[in-house]
Amino acid sequence: MRMQKFSRPGVILMATVVAIITSIVVANATQTITTPNAAFISYSLATGANSAAITPVTNKSVLVMGSCTTTGGVGQVSLQHIPSTLIEWVGFESTNMVSGSATTTQGYNSLAATHIVFIDFAHHVDIRVASADTILVHNGSTATRAGNVTLVW
Repeated sequence: MRMQKFSRPGVILMATVVAIITSIVVANATQTITTPNAAFISYSLATGANSAAITPVTNKSVLVMGSCTTTGGVGQVSLQHIPSTLIEWVGFESTNMVSGSATTTQGYNSLAATHIVFIDFAHHVDIRVASADTILVHNGSTATRAGNVTLVW
């Protein structure tokens, strides 16, 4: 039995096809890991005061975590900012010092002063909608409150 050999150009063509298919498979099999972006905002607010407006990144999920360092408490939401339209969120209120339990929070709105999440034990300091494109920290306590808010996307 006689075996027929491929011509040199045929072997090169086959090797090229194998290399291309291998490259496609390897390219689709790789995982891209990106380092998250973050913004850290400290606040110290007198009674009834608001922080400066904070603009979350648009059209991406943003983890917003807030804490009150003067009285304690933490709250967090996953938030989406849809430009010139609204802000949408879902998450957990800070534990309430009266009830001793935390509750969920959710919603969407563009109206200023709409509550998003409490970030202190007394449920006096909260993150609110400032506009369709921004949020802020509000101190509804009878004393100065301080803490921080972190946004991760």
